[in-house]
Amino acid sequence: MAKQAISVFWFRRDLRLEDNAGLYHALTGEYPVLPIFIFDSNILDDLEDRSDKRVSFIHDRVARIKQELKALGSDLLVLHGRPIDMWKKLLKDFDIKTAFTNRDYEPYAKQRDQGIYEMLHKAGIPFKGYKDQVIFDKAEVMKKDAKPYTVFTPYSRRWKAQLTGDSFKAYPSSQHLDRLTEVRVGKMPSLQELNFRKSDFNYPSDKLDIDIVKTYDQTRDYPALDGTTKMGLHLRFGTVSIRALARQAQANNETYLNELIWRDFYHMILYHFPQVASHAFKAKYEAIPWRNNKEEFEAWCEGRTGYPLVDAGMRELNATGYMHNRVRMVTASFLTKHLLIDWRWGEAYFAGKLLDFDLAANNGGWQWASSTGCDAAPYFRIFNPTSQYQKFDKELHYITKWVPEFGTPVYPAPIVDHKMARQRAIDTYKQALQAAKQDVSE
Repeated sequence: MAKQAISVFWFRRDLRLEDNAGLYHALTGEYPVLPIFIFDSNILDDLEDRSDKRVSFIHDRVARIKQELKALGSDLLVLHGRPIDMWKKLLKDFDIKTAFTNRDYEPYAKQRDQGIYEMLHKAGIPFKGYKDQVIFDKAEVMKKDAKPYTVFTPYSRRWKAQLTGDSFKAYPSSQHLDRLTEVRVGKMPSLQELNFRKSDFNYPSDKLDIDIVKTYDQTRDYPALDGTTKMGLHLRFGTVSIRALARQAQANNETYLNELIWRDFYHMILYHFPQVASHAFKAKYEAIPWRNNKEEFEAWCEGRTGYPLVDAGMRELNATGYMHNRVRMVTASFLTKHLLIDWRWGEAYFAGKLLDFDLAANNGGWQWASSTGCDAAPYFRIFNPTSQYQKFDKELHYITKWVPEFGTPVYPAPIVDHKMARQRAIDTYKQALQAAKQDVSE
């Protein structure tokens, strides 16, 4: 009996049925669509925490999609293994005519997709990728000389100038679900079978609070307030549409829209300059002689530096997988400037803890704070963690929530003097940059 000719849609960072670009194109194509999801063992095997909240979140969302599709008489095929191996199995089991997905811009994802593209190409099967997790991607927003922007403000101006009536338009993917195959594909692997434990964490809602968006520019800097949208997790895994958020931002608050543009900017930087994943964007900053004191790093990780805003932020991160954006800047500046610890150490720690970890944004933020990235804070800009909490948490609501012993004899003294550390950082950066400049001239 001949197999049914089908298309495959591969869910990745787009775990939703509505307003999904790649899914829409698959469903409006020539063949019935089999949707799939792959728990990528290349990624999962590298995770140290078997209770990783993100894996539990993804598993729950994938199960939800599977349930919704089964109610429609279809199904979601959920696989676990190396993607290249899973695609080899798919080619044996199904008569695949076209493969669809949404693009991913991270170095590993690009390498993975290239290998699968080449395999499918040999089999005569097109592998089509679409833009879905950003508003503009690749080379859509470029300078007049066709080179990528490396400074945010002119990039954002160009970004806004290029908007059209269709830029934020939703893809009506959920209206075409009758084009899915009627194949039933069995159970999905349990978390236990993936070697993970379920998290009972109370994840932030995927419903955007418009009132928070409207006042975002006034409330976003105060960590004790419920003044940010908490949409990072949902943007990271595509459980909300970036286009839907951008529509609301454009209508209600330009400051919030600018935050979404920063996200596009960092994705564009990672795409054009993939070396930033492991190296400073500004090569001369590779010359900085980091102190990398392990005891001080552990004190930072555990929230016991003696600087209450830094400690509150790190404890919030460790407990919840979230940290307020203002506090992220302060903690990152403290690690790289006050302690002179390599930004890559902090970036890796955040990568392991943040629910909304996104390589492009995390890397961009750490390189900004450490002054090593494109359009970064100048090296002599060093946050004073004391004046920061006096300005943004002066009634200590945030600090006392996470550091209840602050102000008592139990709370540790600062592990480093601010004035001394600030001058040490400026001197260290200055000398390293001068030496790098001299090496180039010689």
